[in-house]
Amino acid sequence: MSIQTELGKAFEYACLQSIYNELADSQDVVIEQNSALEIARQKYENATPDMQNKMDLGADAAIRVILRLEPQLTTPLTNVPLYLSIQEDARGQQGDVRDILCIRRQNEWEIGLSCKHNHAAVKHSRLSRTIDFGELWFGIPCSESYFIEINPLFDELEELREQGELWRNISNKEERFYVPLLEAFIRELERLNQNNQGVIPERLLHYLLGRNDFYKIITIDNRRVTQVQAFNMYGTLNRNAGRERPLINVQQLPMPTRFYNIGFKPGSRNTVLVALDNGWTISLRIHNARTEVEPSLKFDVQLVGVPPLLYSHFEPWDT
Repeated sequence: MSIQTELGKAFEYACLQSIYNELADSQDVVIEQNSALEIARQKYENATPDMQNKMDLGADAAIRVILRLEPQLTTPLTNVPLYLSIQEDARGQQGDVRDILCIRRQNEWEIGLSCKHNHAAVKHSRLSRTIDFGELWFGIPCSESYFIEINPLFDELEELREQGELWRNISNKEERFYVPLLEAFIRELERLNQNNQGVIPERLLHYLLGRNDFYKIITIDNRRVTQVQAFNMYGTLNRNAGRERPLINVQQLPMPTRFYNIGFKPGSRNTVLVALDNGWTISLRIHNARTEVEPSLKFDVQLVGVPPLLYSHFEPWDT
């Protein structure tokens, strides 16, 4: 597990504890016990006291914002207890990006939080000769011509792996591997879109963001602020609690229906930009995830353009 992953797990625990500390004095709150909670607690306890303090401040800032958006958290009426849980990693592999769930089972209400520690990536997908990204992302298989294009690249990477080669010793890795692989990826994405009109843009967002609404929490330590974004694509966030209304209104987001452009980021040989309608733009930066050469490459996927309706707030730690 990388340091970034460990700190991410620790931050999940800090966020869970912040919700509990804020609400447990006024209502019955139950933290559900599972292996994901134990892992997150361990990572939090292994962090330095300074890092724990930063995580606590970052989490507290986020929860201040979310309490203004979700009156069901603070207005239980007879709908108790409030259940809090950290999701197992397998849920993310199944397309649910939420790390923490807040649930009231009596009225089937829940919200989810996606917790990010000093980064805003939405996905870390891979490409290889055995990965059919069309099937995995959209439920529509890639063409045979795509695999005919990419297989020689991964065959060469396999040979380099067997030789024990390191990425830092490959001086022309972008022109040799990144560019041709991304060109094949672009052609296949365009082909899938052309053959399945009106389907691929929305399924791309479903793959990246899942099929559940959620709040994205991003702690930014060097600025001592936490960003909260509301990905309210299905209209399940920001609901009333009886007569209690949210202090801030969060609008439902429009999903994309078509691509405007798919191409390399200007001046880049490792990043593809996918521009869609309704304000969505996706950046896919390919890179080697390990020091040693291996026959797969990894995408760092980020939303660099979002709809104007997206609720986003920066909450300072020091109030």
